[in-house]
Amino acid sequence: MHIQNKMLINGEWVDALDGATIDVVNPHDGSLITKLAEAKEADVDRAVAAAKAAYPSWGALQASERGHLLLKLADKIEECAEELAQLESLDTGHPIRDTRNLDVKRTAFCFRYFGGMADKLEGTTIPVEEGFLNYTSREPIGVVGQIVPWNFPLMFTSWKMAPALAAGNTVVIKPSEITPLSTLRIAELMLEVGFPPGVVNVIVGYGHTAGACLSEHEDVGKIAFTGSTATGQRIVQASAGNLKKVQLELGGKGANIIFEDADIQKAVGGSAWAIFHNQGQACIAGSRIIIHESIADEFLDKFVALASSIRLGDPSNPETEMGPLTSKLHQERVLEYCEIARQEGGEILLGGKKPSDPALANGCYVEPTIVRGKATDRIAQEEVFGPFVTVITFKDDEEALAIANGTEYGLGSGLWTKDISRAHKFAREIHAGMVWINCYKRVHPASPFGGMGKSGYGREMGFEVMREYTQVKSVWVNIDAKIPPFYQR
Repeated sequence: MHIQNKMLINGEWVDALDGATIDVVNPHDGSLITKLAEAKEADVDRAVAAAKAAYPSWGALQASERGHLLLKLADKIEECAEELAQLESLDTGHPIRDTRNLDVKRTAFCFRYFGGMADKLEGTTIPVEEGFLNYTSREPIGVVGQIVPWNFPLMFTSWKMAPALAAGNTVVIKPSEITPLSTLRIAELMLEVGFPPGVVNVIVGYGHTAGACLSEHEDVGKIAFTGSTATGQRIVQASAGNLKKVQLELGGKGANIIFEDADIQKAVGGSAWAIFHNQGQACIAGSRIIIHESIADEFLDKFVALASSIRLGDPSNPETEMGPLTSKLHQERVLEYCEIARQEGGEILLGGKKPSDPALANGCYVEPTIVRGKATDRIAQEEVFGPFVTVITFKDDEEALAIANGTEYGLGSGLWTKDISRAHKFAREIHAGMVWINCYKRVHPASPFGGMGKSGYGREMGFEVMREYTQVKSVWVNIDAKIPPFYQR
């Protein structure tokens, strides 16, 4: 398997100026995968300068030509699908069955969607006073800084880069130092299909150094970030120097409401997908199951049985359904929340510990964990970001809505009911950027993705994100309007 361990700046693979490196570790067994060039301030400056120099010609390129390169990249990703799937599993701990069937396919699909979107940007004609034509056009921002999280690095690389490039921007992208390998491989494929030097630059470094420098940089016109709310708040502060545009997709504490009339079997399967897919490492995870008290016991009997059957193991094994968490530090964080649940008097119905299998002892594994608790518990308020779900019961719809909206987050949410009026009412009243009805965690390149409150602002995906990566210009044309008398002399 080919592994790139340098950074891409101006079309060339280079080491860090000071020779610094970062260890990239396999979360399955703790072994070293590679040492990777670590970007610091001087390296960020080089990357931004390359993107700035490439912008005029890239932004002026026919939009259909930009789209054509994105379409070629999508084809190339499909050609290299197995290699990318294995690389993503090795680096992140995602089970190979998911990287093959979801991550790689979604990545190619996203690049292809925005390849087709590139020449679809339209302005508007605005009715103003007689004698004037007023129209708008959308123009690229310029150099865009993008910071990709460690939980879905391959997929989020496409979510970030595809619309930015389609809109005519150049990019400096920083994947997480924990999981950078698939982003670097995508960059290699971009060079192969003909992206010009400097249009895409990839740097890998720590958030407090490379990420902070990118967020503060005077020549960066926009910063797009996916990650924690605390880091997002620091990015907003860092962006103030040149008032750059900011787009944030931050934390979540997804409410997953099961009403008394729900199809319990479907709700059980959908709720397991909502929280245990990718080991629960998803901002939109359904990490709070809010269930009507009349069906709680029946639902939990089935839900615990299903969760107990999930196969933990080596992510390279096609039979594995749940792999390790992505880092030792994160494993410790999730286990700490298991201890917090015990201290708060939560009833641990399943899990709450590392697996006992000695073959998994060196990895970052945590068992699927289900805890009955209260809406005000820390485990129901704070983002755990692991295979950990808090179960809360409710008596009526009013209480269910209050619990659902009872956190500072507002990203994803779901509900299970046969009552269509109730479904639409809750979809309207839940404080969240996305609501799934009788399903959970569905995404598509055409559908806006983003949150409210401390879950951030701005949107990924769809036509909304093309607006995020452009700025509007208003043009006035005097057709036959009279000039005011004051100016006629």
